[in-house]
Amino acid sequence: MTPASRHGGVIVVGSLNLDLVATADRLPRPGETVTGSSYAEHPGGKGLNQAIAAARAGAPTQMIGAVGADQAGRQLLDAAATGGVDTSSVRTVEHAPTGRALISVDQRGENSIIVVPGANGAVTAEHITPPVARPTGARVMLCQLEIPLAAVKASLDAARSADVLTVLDPAPATDLPASLLELVDVIAPNEHELQLLGGVDRLLDAGVGAVLVTLGADGAVLHRPGQPPVGQESFSVDVVDTTGAGDAFRGAFAARVAAGATHDEALPHAAAAGALATTVAGAVPSLPTRPAIEAMLDR
Repeated sequence: MTPASRHGGVIVVGSLNLDLVATADRLPRPGETVTGSSYAEHPGGKGLNQAIAAARAGAPTQMIGAVGADQAGRQLLDAAATGGVDTSSVRTVEHAPTGRALISVDQRGENSIIVVPGANGAVTAEHITPPVARPTGARVMLCQLEIPLAAVKASLDAARSADVLTVLDPAPATDLPASLLELVDVIAPNEHELQLLGGVDRLLDAGVGAVLVTLGADGAVLHRPGQPPVGQESFSVDVVDTTGAGDAFRGAFAARVAAGATHDEALPHAAAAGALATTVAGAVPSLPTRPAIEAMLDR
């Protein structure tokens, strides 16, 4: 399916990584070695995770990014296609390997992650602008910070010019210039990222349209200028692995907004998706479908 035939959809600009996941009773302290109980490899990267999450949540979804000319890159492209994502704007580069994420998960489902960008560093403004400028019918662009910041800025610029709503997942958190923040309609940090970014007031004062803070098991809160905060409770589930839960939340949120929902209306869908993602090990394998999300909402 070509991008031009996809309407009311989501464009995701971001990373594609192969996740290398080791499970142990507990995470090691600095300088410590622990014995793991299992190992697995899964497609991942915040960009790919969120693209598949949006597609599974019902949105026609296009991915913009880069992989290496290696087996891992082919594996990620296959996973995206299987997940219903248009990968015609994902570049294959010869000079860098596909990105990797080294993930440790403990018996409570908590994790620690090291990301090695690899080919994700090859995403440029010249790569992004043409597919966004074409009439894709997309209503939402979703970005993260696992590609060069200049490419993120170019994505937001292109989306704003195309009258596409912009959602930014500011992870991994870094200092963001006002010239970038003023292009963001919704920024969606977790509590830790929000603190590093200077707090809700600083983001709203910089021109961000709304701040959607994810709080893990405590749900989420939506902040907008001149309006009271809107809270969203979490859903009770048996947690297996929290990897990918935030990506499920953001992908489902983008999908619902692209379908015409208000931010407030999209919150329960996002929370249900995030909760469901914690019940399955791995990032991409855990991302729920629209029927599963709706079943959770009907519980």
